[in-house]
Amino acid sequence: MLASASPRRAELLTRLRLPFDVAPSDVEESHIADCPPDILAKTLAKLKAQSAAGAWPGRPVLAADTVVALDGQALGKPVDIADAVSMLERLSGREHDVFTGVALVWRGDLFSAVGATRVRFRGLTRQEIEAYVATDAPLDKAGAYGIQDGGSPVESYEGSYSNVVGLPVALMADLLLQAGLIGGPVRATIASEDAR
Repeated sequence: MLASASPRRAELLTRLRLPFDVAPSDVEESHIADCPPDILAKTLAKLKAQSAAGAWPGRPVLAADTVVALDGQALGKPVDIADAVSMLERLSGREHDVFTGVALVWRGDLFSAVGATRVRFRGLTRQEIEAYVATDAPLDKAGAYGIQDGGSPVESYEGSYSNVVGLPVALMADLLLQAGLIGGPVRATIASEDAR
């Protein structure tokens, strides 16, 4: 069970040919106390997986949470168009970190990890920002952008591409392996997808 309504996470699992059903978690993210962005991402992923696992005791439950961090401060999903424009202006021409926590609950055990990717934006004009926001693509994404979007502001990145999309597939494969849900050869095949 994928405890997420994210179409991007579902697309990654589909591409990997892993069978799954979607059961979004109803964890309220705003009540989490201030903490470092990587810890925040991992904590939210664990809470989402544990919450959804209660409804699906006979199935493995996978959850993830992505946090974009600029100068150590988490940028969530924009609340509106003006917030999205503001986030993109702050990220323009700069480097930032993307952390995605991933958690798996299976047979009462919790497996979790967090991935980190360093991302650099190209310099953006106000016109480019407004045109990108007008597509509505950034409005449901942490940091107000998607690396996979057409016209993405990402210039370069160091680390896992799928981590920025919202589900670090190599880390996910490690958790599936630890839980005994896949074997080593399948883990290697899945992890190799991160290089694409």
